[in-house]
Amino acid sequence: MADKLTRILYVEDEPDIQTVARLALETLGGFTVEICSSGNEALSRAPVFQPQLILLDVMMPGMDGPTTLKMLRALPQFADTPVVFITAKVQAGEVADYKEISAVDVIPKPFDPMTLSNQVQAIWERCHG
Repeated sequence: MADKLTRILYVEDEPDIQTVARLALETLGGFTVEICSSGNEALSRAPVFQPQLILLDVMMPGMDGPTTLKMLRALPQFADTPVVFITAKVQAGEVADYKEISAVDVIPKPFDPMTLSNQVQAIWERCHG
């Protein structure tokens, strides 16, 4: 049996989405969620928080999601951490691009807060099944 998913890092620059995601993941999913508002913040906080899974917005000011992913992958402890993009940019070509740079899945925005934690859990189980 895979390790139980408990710690999720969510990188998202929109405060409203941060709030909804935190409520959905903590209240319904029982996860511990660390939220970062930028790629740079994620790079500094991830090594301390040690997330088991990372949720990543694609479009953010400063460092975008794909660049943040590349920088996280350069840190040895995150070389194999599952990363899921949460984005409105979900054309087939875009999703293929995300997977090509090592994202394990994509959750479309706007996401359903009532099913978000189940979606994340299912992705975790698929990665560790």
